[in-house]
Amino acid sequence: MKTIYQRVTASRVLKVSSLMLFVFIMLCLVSLAVGSVHVEWSVLLRFLGKALAGNFSIDSQEELIVFSVRLPRVLFAGVVGAVLSLGGVIFQALLRNPLADPYILGISGGAAVGAIIGIVIGAGSFYLGVPLLAFCGALITVFLLFIVAGGARGALMDNSLLLTGVVINAFFAAAILFFLSLVGSLELHSITFWLMGDLSRAAWSEIGVTALCLFAGFFLLYGQAGKLNLMVQGEETARHLGVNVERTKPWLLVVTSLMVSVTVALAGLIGFVGIMVPHMMRLLFGSDHRMLMPVAALFGASFLVIADTLSRVLMMPSELPVGVITALCGAPYFIFLLKRKSL
Repeated sequence: MKTIYQRVTASRVLKVSSLMLFVFIMLCLVSLAVGSVHVEWSVLLRFLGKALAGNFSIDSQEELIVFSVRLPRVLFAGVVGAVLSLGGVIFQALLRNPLADPYILGISGGAAVGAIIGIVIGAGSFYLGVPLLAFCGALITVFLLFIVAGGARGALMDNSLLLTGVVINAFFAAAILFFLSLVGSLELHSITFWLMGDLSRAAWSEIGVTALCLFAGFFLLYGQAGKLNLMVQGEETARHLGVNVERTKPWLLVVTSLMVSVTVALAGLIGFVGIMVPHMMRLLFGSDHRMLMPVAALFGASFLVIADTLSRVLMMPSELPVGVITALCGAPYFIFLLKRKSL
């Protein structure tokens, strides 16, 4: 992983983040306008103007589509993309591996297994019951990664880490198939679609829970940006400079796993966002986490809004799971990174 090569100031972080936020808002407006029913810009802007003024009255079918169908989905896509990208930044820093990602390492798969167990045993009748079991699955996966890949004996090695992730993913894939065999035919289709990433059933309550995890997690993690910058240089270096690695590393892993697991429980498995976005932002803005964390979160939000829009319009009137779009983009990019590391 490259060292920090650009001087970062609070002013520069604010300017770049504001630009990324503007791009995200523009993409959201485009996504609200396009679909199987085209919404005119005049209708969209009139509705948004009323909403900003506190008037949420619905005067037309187009406004109903925007408010009840597209707006929750666009906001959910943005929050989920930000969480997955931020998770990729933290895992790549802690493991000092640009190929690390919650999806590749099997953490998302562990969360998915926990969520499916919750669905099968009826934990969905309890508030946050499924996300809690997804969190447990993610934590178990992190524990397995450290034990199997050698974390208990020392630093995690790149090859053993990726190989362990592949093995854990294979095990969880088998577990998911087992639990799918236990559900009825009506539930099978919806769970299968959810496993490939499903944002179509976004509800305001789900957006609120995911957004709470995002903002709380971001501020907790951003406060550790200086320590992450030191840990990227090596754990021994970080210790010599005053970082309590033994306390900081597990704490950051738990916070990040919580964010990712809640996202997986509500949105399903959406792969490769956490590996592509941080790497691209690192190439553009450097590896200082004071800059990298906010721009990766904002660009990840924009990326998933684009991917979800494509999933809606490419095969109208039917639609693709958003995970298919991210996999089509991310799998070649992952191969490119893997070949680049081997050079």
